[in-house]
Amino acid sequence: MGQPATAEFDADLLPGEPGRTLLVAGKWTTAETTFDVLDPATLEVVGRAADAGESEARAAVEAAVAAYDGWRAEAAEARATRLRAAVDAIRAHAEGLARLLSVENGKPYAEAYGEILRGAAMLEWGVEEGRRAYGRITPSSANGRGLVLTSPVGPALLITPWNFPASMLLRKIGLSLAAGSPVVAKPAEQTPLVAVAVTRLINEQLPPGVLNVLTTSRPAEVVNAVMDDPRIRKVSFTGSTEVGLSLARRPGAVLRRVSLEMGGHSPAIVFPDADLHSTVDNLMFAKFPNAGQSCISVNRLFVHRSLVAELTGRLAERIAALRLGRGLTAGVTTGPLIDFAGLAKVERHVADAVAKGATVLVGGNRWTPDDPRLRGAFHEPTLLTDVHEGMEIASEETFGPVLPVYPFDDGEDVIARANDTTYGLAAYVFGADFNRLWDAMERLEFGVIGVNDAFPNRPELPFGGFKNSGQGREGGTEGIEDYVETKAIAIRR
Repeated sequence: MGQPATAEFDADLLPGEPGRTLLVAGKWTTAETTFDVLDPATLEVVGRAADAGESEARAAVEAAVAAYDGWRAEAAEARATRLRAAVDAIRAHAEGLARLLSVENGKPYAEAYGEILRGAAMLEWGVEEGRRAYGRITPSSANGRGLVLTSPVGPALLITPWNFPASMLLRKIGLSLAAGSPVVAKPAEQTPLVAVAVTRLINEQLPPGVLNVLTTSRPAEVVNAVMDDPRIRKVSFTGSTEVGLSLARRPGAVLRRVSLEMGGHSPAIVFPDADLHSTVDNLMFAKFPNAGQSCISVNRLFVHRSLVAELTGRLAERIAALRLGRGLTAGVTTGPLIDFAGLAKVERHVADAVAKGATVLVGGNRWTPDDPRLRGAFHEPTLLTDVHEGMEIASEETFGPVLPVYPFDDGEDVIARANDTTYGLAAYVFGADFNRLWDAMERLEFGVIGVNDAFPNRPELPFGGFKNSGQGREGGTEGIEDYVETKAIAIRR
């Protein structure tokens, strides 16, 4: 086992000595074994996490179930007061949390800081939605009045990804806890430390057992152990389509609420009347943050043929100016991919596209840095033209810093091409003709659409996808719905 590198974040954000990362029944503990957490830019050990197994998973479920009656009985305003204090604490520690996030995920510090603040805003939104989980009184009928009441769905398992390990966790925690349901959280094994740090701040405001955290390098074993217990009434998952579908199809006698946010293959359509300056700014923001490792990252850029030359020229200049390196290094705009499996997929997509006629305008290769300390999975930000639907990159999510450009001539045809995918998470349209934009909004088969806007993921809007991109929504007024049950009550006097 390696030794942790020199600390570049506030160790006080974590609960005690390395490896004490399991939160069960209000106490931070460890397991029989731990696993190393690596900086993906340098492959150095930056910390250790407890490696939970079946026994720890069962203990976490018992703690959540034991806390359920007390937590659901607490007034919504009282729960909100506790969670608002947690929001304040996260904002107060945003800089330290961002450094920790950058170290274990690889994204530039500025992006990590923005994620922490967005996560706090998502938690805050969930807190307030818990106070608005309204019922209603139905009009009087011949048989009397009726009531529609809501109640917490019950203890919830929250499974979160490595690419946005803070914001995705905070969004789920806010909705579940505000609705009155205790949590068993299972963060990604690549990025457990920032999850532990933010949940530590939240847990300080809560009764024991309301929030439980399981770090593990054996996610399938732990998730199966939690889901084997019928008292877990809700599962919320963000991650790969393959894993999400396996959860949805999981055999068993228990029917429970399952929310899935999975992969995407996001199209962006640039109509001929688009403002090129604004469009380029938005495309850079919609593609290259987090080294393209985002489920809503643009994967297919459809550009009207009249704009292809000018738009790709402008994009090439901007992409060439991106600076690769370690996230905490000043001036770095693009970090590494999370691992070498991700890098291999990016390289495969680029090689296949080039072999089938694509042109590389910028990048195209694995990046070899001058600094020998940087040993991670870096790939140059890349712009491809002469791309067509017969290439692998046209049908598979790349999850890396590669932007392929597809020319189009007809607005009707391009909508059909954009929809020609098994995914349906996010899409983007750029232009000025409102009627054309409105038509695109209605016809695009995606759950989240940015219109001249690169960042449609906002706390006040529901987030989720069509088709194999998922089911259910988080955020907006719709987000709380998957965390409550509805009761119809008929009253006769």
